[in-house]
Amino acid sequence: MKKNSIFPALLILLSVFASAVWASEAEDNYKNFCWQCHGMTGNGMGVNVQDMSVQPRDHTSAKSMGGRSDADLFKVIKEGGLAIDKSVLMPPWGGTFSDEEIHDLVTYLRKLCQCR
Repeated sequence: MKKNSIFPALLILLSVFASAVWASEAEDNYKNFCWQCHGMTGNGMGVNVQDMSVQPRDHTSAKSMGGRSDADLFKVIKEGGLAIDKSVLMPPWGGTFSDEEIHDLVTYLRKLCQCR
């Protein structure tokens, strides 16, 4: 009987750990691959901005990000800016990230903008 009572607690612990790992991986991917243009905080003010003809999207802006569906965000990350008629400067990341990692990045972007 005591072994069975440990199982639910173990599941809760694993769930919390998995959530922490997900958050860390998505944030790490963002900071490793996106910050140069979108900035470390996601405000669109990365180090490459001065050399860009198009201002990168401010991922912290609910107004700017709220108008984009999760499907659009997924597509632009996977296929690049031209896939949704945006800047050619946004590269496709489909060869770098798995679909799951891209979905996690979309969720992370929603966290940054605090929008749906």
